[in-house]
Amino acid sequence: MKKRAIVPDELQSQHSDWKMSPGLACGDFLFLTGMTGVDTDGNLSGDPETQIRTAFRKVGLVLAKDGLSYAALVDMTSYHVGLRDHLELFKSIRAEFVEEPYPSWTAIEVSGFVREGAIIEIKAVASRMPKAN
Repeated sequence: MKKRAIVPDELQSQHSDWKMSPGLACGDFLFLTGMTGVDTDGNLSGDPETQIRTAFRKVGLVLAKDGLSYAALVDMTSYHVGLRDHLELFKSIRAEFVEEPYPSWTAIEVSGFVREGAIIEIKAVASRMPKAN
């Protein structure tokens, strides 16, 4: 099966420095690398809302680069440091981005991420197939 890296300009360092694709198109699906709340300039806010919104924006950059929107999401896993501390906030922000039929979702508590202070990472899969009516 043919694979193609999806690399928005803003996330080029993930591809070159970390040797990973922000998104990998494979068949009818787009697999997204986990996106944290570190912004595209490498800055990390201490504010949970800012981190969550930044992670969702980066998901959106990858989707858009492949001509997709958040409506294409079919599966999402979110990883959280302090899950119970910001779960309701995460749910409310997530609701601004996902569309019916909602993607499947699993939320997992973790002890930490590579970047000290990061509290969230979002990993997702999108369908590249046209929506059925």
